[in-house]
Order: sequence, then C-alpha cells, then structure tokens
Amino acid sequence: MSMKMLVPMEVGICCVDLPALSRFYQNVLGFTFVAQVHMPAAAAQQVGLSEGGYSVVRLQTPYGERIKLLAPERAPTRHEQGLILDRQNASYLTFIVEDIATLVADLKHAGASFFAGDAPIQLRPDVKALFCRDPEGNVLELVEYADIAAYRPDLLNDRSA
Repeated sequence: MSMKMLVPMEVGICCVDLPALSRFYQNVLGFTFVAQVHMPAAAAQQVGLSEGGYSVVRLQTPYGERIKLLAPERAPTRHEQGLILDRQNASYLTFIVEDIATLVADLKHAGASFFAGDAPIQLRPDVKALFCRDPEGNVLELVEYADIAAYRPDLLNDRSA
C-alpha cells in the first residue's frame, strides 16, 4: 500500500527572521500569503519540532505547492558549509523558471548569495541552472529549459492547444 496524497506536497523551512524571509519568497519568487499561525511549546514538543513554540507562515505558488516558513522561539543554529551535496541531509528547493537571467538582479537585491557566480550555467544544450541561497542560507535551484513541454509533458501539453 502506498501513501495517498490529497494535496500537492508542502515543504517546511526553518528560519530566524520570519517577516523578512516571507517577504523574500513573496516579493522575489512570487509566492502568495496563505496564513500565519503560532504553535505553543507543548504542541511543538509533542510533535518533535522544537522545545519552545514557533510561528509558521504558509505561502503558495501559482501551481498550488506550498512552503511553510517556521520560526522557533529559540533561534536555530546556522549550518552552511561546503558544497550542497557534500553535506548529509542536504536539501534544496527547485524552481523551473522562464528566464533565469532576468531573476538574478531581483535575487541579488533581496539578499540572495550565489554559489558559482550569478550567471546561469549551461548544463546541457537545452538546460540552464543557477544555485543560490536565500537571505537565511536555504539553497534554491533555478532551472530553465529550452523546451519545458519536453521536460513536463504531463503538465504542459494542454497549454499548446
């Protein structure tokens, strides 16, 4: 038996400055605000998230995926050493975008830092990519496909009609 998902997957991101990171994802990456709630310490401890309480902001993409920005009452420690896949438990968010180059200036202005310069790398003839960190160090991958319909025909075949 496999898990039966009812809605698109959501990703939780631990953060320190909830308002600032929320603005970054909304203003630079185009997420929309859904809700903000506070969880008391007792609930946070029971579920295994934090010794203290935390606040969470839910943000959504135009396609329905959501991220949850979680700010614990006690600030988390920062771990950003080495290359992405040189760390166990490494993770990153991937955004498939129309034009990476036009997004770079907005990312820089909003406090993003880049791994190998701010120019997209041509991975294959039809694929460009760029890795950066959001203002709190979370890793983001931006990918641009020359033919997005070839990459995700399950989602995009209806658009050409």
